[in-house]
Amino acid sequence: MEKVIKRETLAEQAYSLLKKGIISGKLAPETELTEEKLAADLGVSRTPLREAIRKLATEGLINLNKGKPATVATFTKEDSLDFMELRSVLEIYNIEKIIDNDDLIFINELEENLQEQLKAISNNDFQKFIDYDRQFHLILASKNDNGKIKQLIHQMNTGVNRAFLVLSNTVHMSAVEAYEEHQRILEAMKNKDLQQAKKEMAHHMKKVEERFLVYFKEDE
Repeated sequence: MEKVIKRETLAEQAYSLLKKGIISGKLAPETELTEEKLAADLGVSRTPLREAIRKLATEGLINLNKGKPATVATFTKEDSLDFMELRSVLEIYNIEKIIDNDDLIFINELEENLQEQLKAISNNDFQKFIDYDRQFHLILASKNDNGKIKQLIHQMNTGVNRAFLVLSNTVHMSAVEAYEEHQRILEAMKNKDLQQAKKEMAHHMKKVEERFLVYFKEDE
């Protein structure tokens, strides 16, 4: 018997098209996203369009403005570095909280995630790589007993700094490097080597920051 094929909803299709437009630069930073025009351009009603806009807003790609049209997000060097510093503190501390976890399903989930990262790189699908990169960090956070820390790590990996990485167009140059950094973090985790795992995470966060800065150097 054939399996049911999942069809994308209109909202999902609108989300994908808008996200592609933002990442490609066709929708430039600060562009107003007038619902009437966008709905006509995409061939959808306003309801799925609004759902797509809300989803993009949670990813930090769009700003919602009360009483005004939503706009494509802008990113400053200062804001990005501030987010990166906070993310680094959270991710390194999270290692301390989860290093003694003996859940084999957890380790297997991380290993499978790394396999998907490598597959995405091999297929030159860097948008998918970004998704798996993000998921890798959320899996690590999932074993933290502190719900507030999990929530903050989720926010840091979904919001402005993740969107900034998408828009920086440096992923194709850094994906292999990031994948290898993830591998070393996991290896230290499997060995329950706290100091090495924290060292590898700190190194990874530093390299992510350096990759952020490439964006600004290209723009200067």
